[in-house]
Amino acid sequence: MAESKVRKATEPTPAAKTVAVKAKKPESQLAMVRRARKINRELALLYPYAHPELDFESPFELLVATVLSAQTTDLRVNQTTPALFAKYPTPVAMAGANPEELEELIRPTGFFRNKAKSLLGLSTMIRDEFGGEVPGTLEQLVRLPGVGRKTANVVLGNAFGVPGITVDTHFGRLVRRFGWTQEEDPVAVETAVAEIFPKSEWTMLSHRVIFHGRRVCHARKPACGACGIASLCPSYGAGETDPEKARALLKYELGGQPGQRLRPPAGFPGRAAPPAQPQGQEQPQAPEQGQGQEQPQAPEQGQGQEGERE
Repeated sequence: MAESKVRKATEPTPAAKTVAVKAKKPESQLAMVRRARKINRELALLYPYAHPELDFESPFELLVATVLSAQTTDLRVNQTTPALFAKYPTPVAMAGANPEELEELIRPTGFFRNKAKSLLGLSTMIRDEFGGEVPGTLEQLVRLPGVGRKTANVVLGNAFGVPGITVDTHFGRLVRRFGWTQEEDPVAVETAVAEIFPKSEWTMLSHRVIFHGRRVCHARKPACGACGIASLCPSYGAGETDPEKARALLKYELGGQPGQRLRPPAGFPGRAAPPAQPQGQEQPQAPEQGQGQEQPQAPEQGQGQEGERE
């Protein structure tokens, strides 16, 4: 992409410099689709480097990392998986893992007992039913323990090149703020958004929307005044509109902070995330819900045992 065409994520579109979307007659379906596709084009300019924020080198590594990312951050997963994959690099190796040793390796990600059970189950099924290779269809992937549509679409889109829409907490929040749908159920959201965009856009659309949600359009206090698509958003004003105060809310590379990947792809403008601290030197961290005192993990609606990624 030509450098001149890349817009900074904190640079508003021309109309946003003067006024947000004004109240007017209800938007038609056609107008909404056109606006949605323009948002996608603008997000492509804002985040030409958008990518999955989990470190992986194979479909199996991406599958495992995505399962581990439920109810924790991608950063925590990326700091945990190097040791995990060093010991269990393949489905066959992980299927034969000692459960207690596996639990200890993934303990930092939280819900480690449920996650270990899922990893052992999916590895065993991949070994026994799929010849040791991660299957490449949605129907086969969702049969694996702990894998729902969201995880399956992550793996299909980023490991197999099969377009898919990833409806995580950020994606769902933003598409409702954008007015693309008011559905809450992840499968209903996926269906609604799939009708707006061509299939070829689904995977990158997911990355762009999630990037924007993590960096700018936060759940509690979106940085509206530093949003590059403010003029296209009917929810403008839900957060901080003062440009200077809004810029202080930006996260990751937009806020001068490291990203979430220890090995970010070429073209990422920020810094790599730091590796996990050696045991005994790690900074104190508030335990996540259930971490250290394992509790049952609430299943994601309509997606088996799969949890929500942050």
